[in-house]
Amino acid sequence: MAWVSFDVFRTLGFADTLQLKPEAVFKYKAQIAEAEWVLFPEYWQLNALTCGLKARVFPSESSYRLGHNKIEMTRAFELVAPGNTPSTRIVANTPENAQHLWETMDHPFVAKLPKAARGSGVWLIEGREDWHAYLEKTDVLYVQEWLPIDRDIRIVIVGDQVVTAYWRLQAAQGFYNNVSKGGFVDRSPVPQAAIDLALYLARTLEINHAGWDIAMVGGHPYVIEFNRLFGNQGIEGGDARLRETILQYLQQSSVPTGPNYPTRPATPRRRLKRVA
Repeated sequence: MAWVSFDVFRTLGFADTLQLKPEAVFKYKAQIAEAEWVLFPEYWQLNALTCGLKARVFPSESSYRLGHNKIEMTRAFELVAPGNTPSTRIVANTPENAQHLWETMDHPFVAKLPKAARGSGVWLIEGREDWHAYLEKTDVLYVQEWLPIDRDIRIVIVGDQVVTAYWRLQAAQGFYNNVSKGGFVDRSPVPQAAIDLALYLARTLEINHAGWDIAMVGGHPYVIEFNRLFGNQGIEGGDARLRETILQYLQQSSVPTGPNYPTRPATPRRRLKRVA
């Protein structure tokens, strides 16, 4: 095999893999074009790699495109799993829209920035002061119903394999369940309904590397979001186990199949040297 990686930490120890910094994409254009897999590019590289060099990237294009923006992500959820998506309103930030949302949303409610991760860019709106502070931060108003929960579930999926599934208990400050925000890992059994929903969304949307956040309300699962790049704090075995699972998936998927890859002939792959 001959792969190219733009994230040495996530692909540490992968054999026959050229490890590059993202800015080296132009210098190593020929090697990238020949590579069987291009691993963990930056988002800004995606169009150039897939359109320009016809590269086969991991995580998948869907993982990048939907994972990059909560608005696009939520609209996809609403299309394929409307009964498992919290009620959401997405409108331009105008005085009229802001006033309408304030008057029509059940209070409290959740407001988000379209691009944020690790619990940042998410607020519980309880009063007008919270709302006005949020309005100053965004051009697009993204608000969701507040779910009455004190925990959620993180489900890590690579390909079709569930790497781990665990509860995240609410941080001492309240509202946030993210481990990076002070949430706690609880390894009590996770409802199968939550796992089934995450697997369904991963398969339907072709998301092959993600940490899914699922909330349970009265036995019913709701998808909050997924993160294309996620922390390993809750994964037993940490980075090593995750890398092993990724490696297995890539090896099993080495021969392209499906409508996107029938015309790309197999060519001899030269071995690539690892560079710093």
